[in-house]
Amino acid sequence: MAKITLADRAVSGKYKLLNWASIAIMGLKNGPYDMVRDLMRYPWLWELLKGNRIISKLGDGRSGNYRKAISMLIHEITREVINLLEGIYYKKDRLVLHEDMVPPEILRAMGLSPWMPEILGILLPILEPRAMEQYIDVSENEGVPPDVCSLPKSVVGMTQKNCLPPAIAVVTSNLPCDGGMTSYLYVAKKTQAPVFRLDIPHNFKDARAEKYFAGELKRMIAWLETHTPGRMDWDRLKEICEERNRMMEYELELWDMVAQKPAPLSAEAVYLGHLWFFNVCAGLQSGTRVFKKLVELAKENRDKGISALPEEKYRTLLWNPPTLHTVDLFVWAEKKYGVSCVMDSMTFNRLPFIDTSSEESMLIGLGRNIMNGPMARHTRGPIENYFDDMFYIIKKFNVDMLWMAGHIGCKNTQALNTIMREKCRDFGVPVLIIDYDLSDTRIVPREGILAQVEHFMENVILSHERITT
Repeated sequence: MAKITLADRAVSGKYKLLNWASIAIMGLKNGPYDMVRDLMRYPWLWELLKGNRIISKLGDGRSGNYRKAISMLIHEITREVINLLEGIYYKKDRLVLHEDMVPPEILRAMGLSPWMPEILGILLPILEPRAMEQYIDVSENEGVPPDVCSLPKSVVGMTQKNCLPPAIAVVTSNLPCDGGMTSYLYVAKKTQAPVFRLDIPHNFKDARAEKYFAGELKRMIAWLETHTPGRMDWDRLKEICEERNRMMEYELELWDMVAQKPAPLSAEAVYLGHLWFFNVCAGLQSGTRVFKKLVELAKENRDKGISALPEEKYRTLLWNPPTLHTVDLFVWAEKKYGVSCVMDSMTFNRLPFIDTSSEESMLIGLGRNIMNGPMARHTRGPIENYFDDMFYIIKKFNVDMLWMAGHIGCKNTQALNTIMREKCRDFGVPVLIIDYDLSDTRIVPREGILAQVEHFMENVILSHERITT
């Protein structure tokens, strides 16, 4: 376990104060009457006030640049959440709901205000593990099957409880799964807003599919110009795409350093920034600033020979969505076993930069990113889409083991678990399948998740080492 210094505690304290300052400014700007009204209208706002808990939870046992990177990251995400909330407060006439598989770059270039319904299903369980269970129950009471992914169930439940902001339009797609697609039937019925559905081909990696989907994006732009006050500004879209490319340059630099042993940064410092800034805030200067800072902190550690963990004994790849309600899984695993999570499947991709030389090339580049969205790029099309990245990451990042987050609602990945075990056995990589639910602690609580990891480490990894030595 790392030695926590006064400087480490000061770093955490600094970013906690900055978070409270950002929240206070938002409250003053909104005004006391409107703030109380909004807290009553959107009860989930109370949970968002708990952001500093995550700085404490993820900083536990971590020190130096690793602790600084995570504290900085949580603060920047807090600021961007507040920016998104301002769209609800002040731009209601331009507010568009967009599915998590449809990033908001085009909406922003059209002068619209984006809001992702799934954002709360991701954020709230991190802040308060049981926060989404009331919405999941409402969803199941509406007839949604219990074994459907809890993320779309959360969206349905929040829709039924009138917890989504009123929107002038809704944009969705046929990704990533049946549950995700179906949830927007409830959104459309409840909001009564016009809905546009993007059609993504099953085999999405060839030139024909890319050209077809660029046409879908053109249709979406024309539809939005008909149903909203938004108008496409191609110069603005170019700026957004180029900013996204700059952010991606820094992330690639970070990956190169993380691939080295020992890793200078790990876990949330690698995956949480990607989860937020590439899917929710892509193309904003704040994202570039965050990744630039992460690279600087990683470089400083690398040049001084400092690793994220005091002693990195094992390196793992996390496959599938992270354990949201047990977000501190790797805090615990680092301290108990010296396990460093150097990469996850939601983060890693091999997508090229967006070509901004023409309107067509931008749409093809953006379309490629949408079609290769997290989860969807691995569970759609031929089986090679699932396994090629997996074993490429294992080799490139010197991974010792694979932790499969076996989310019970993810039927696509559940169906491939047996094949994955066989392939990992052939590749010589130990694999742990963690049974859990993304947002519902009642399926497997935190203690159950940790017990599964402990059983695997003690009876597979450590027992094998004892036998071989």
